[in-house]
Amino acid sequence: MALPPKFAAHRLAFGQLVAKTEGVPPTPHTIEVYLDYACPFSAKIFNALLTTVAPLIRSNPTWASQAQLIFRHQIQPWHPQSTLLHESALAVNQVAPDKFWDYSRELFAVSQQFYDVNVVHETRNETYARLAKVAGGVGVDEAEVLRRLRISDKPVDGAYNAGNETTADVKTVVKMARLTGVHVSPTVILDGVVAAEVSSGWGEGEWKEWLTKNIV
Repeated sequence: MALPPKFAAHRLAFGQLVAKTEGVPPTPHTIEVYLDYACPFSAKIFNALLTTVAPLIRSNPTWASQAQLIFRHQIQPWHPQSTLLHESALAVNQVAPDKFWDYSRELFAVSQQFYDVNVVHETRNETYARLAKVAGGVGVDEAEVLRRLRISDKPVDGAYNAGNETTADVKTVVKMARLTGVHVSPTVILDGVVAAEVSSGWGEGEWKEWLTKNIV
């Protein structure tokens, strides 16, 4: 699936793309990973992507010239705060897109602080304030992130359900996930096809074997 330009920071490229056939534009293998910030298995595979998969690809010139990785938002509504966590990442993408991966890494690292039992007694805006502080910790303007997230307690131009400045982006990423039919988080899609064999429990050996088989 295409990546809208406003989400360009959700893509990890590893090197100069090389065309396999003369006269044909380079077309890399695309690894899309659908992740939920409120999911411990998503946290596990995200860490593997940064510490294992990306280094493996970068260390292999052929893979680096033939692959790209895309972060896809998979909001899981049985954890209501999942929406808030993804809104915060989308706010960071608006304010400082170059910090999207840094923020995602930090948010996954502290994600348990936003699991059900740790948000049940706070308001939506209180959760937003804590998320904005996480953004501030990776060098993003905390106040600006919070401004884009906060929900007014008064009607906005007569609307009682106006959302915040990330609402349009949330609608876009939710539509994109629905078009794929993805349900489970995490889910890996390779070149448009679900790679059901991929596990969040994989180590370097499994990932290296999978990349060797598929990035050719």
